Amino acid sequence: MNNWLYILYATLIALLSFITGEIVTFIMLGIILISLQNIHRVLKELLKVNKQKLENNQE
Repeated sequence: MNNWLYILYATLIALLSFITGEIVTFIMLGIILISLQNIHRVLKELLKVNKQKLENNQE
């Protein structure tokens, strides 16, 4: 997914949480989503490094 889709999604949830009064829930979900994004990025980097090591070992 593109970065602008995440921004749009977060904006829509922020508006909905503001209307319903669930601001704390929105903040907690935001922290969780940021953490999951960081984990995903690190896992992709690890996969890339492991693939490079395998390619180097096969040569």
